[in-house]
Amino acid sequence: MTERVRVTGPPRHPAAGRPASRLGDVHEQTALGDVYLRSLLREQLGLAVRVLGLLAATLGIVPLVFHLAPGLADAQPLGIPLPWLLLGVLAHPFLLLLAWRYVRRAERNERAFADLVHGDNADNADSPETS
Repeated sequence: MTERVRVTGPPRHPAAGRPASRLGDVHEQTALGDVYLRSLLREQLGLAVRVLGLLAATLGIVPLVFHLAPGLADAQPLGIPLPWLLLGVLAHPFLLLLAWRYVRRAERNERAFADLVHGDNADNADSPETS
């Protein structure tokens, strides 16, 4: 006769020698999980402020330059008025580049957060095993 075995869910405690995942702290909204989320939000907000600052410093100042130096507005390189050339043609590739860089850095921040929360240690993977 075979012996009955009770089947339960997955183990609730991490196995010995394996680091615990910090994901539970985030999902359970503990104080530590709140610190992790606030750090991610702070990084993402800082990135957004830097990108908007760069945008304002470059494209936002162009109309001011044309207002302060009206002679520039009359220049026509390549037969196109300079304001149209700068704000209508050259601004779009710049915006695409800025958006691409923003998305790459935001994804890098999220990957770093995910690595932190899941407890992935690159140091342990690089260390040689001793037998």
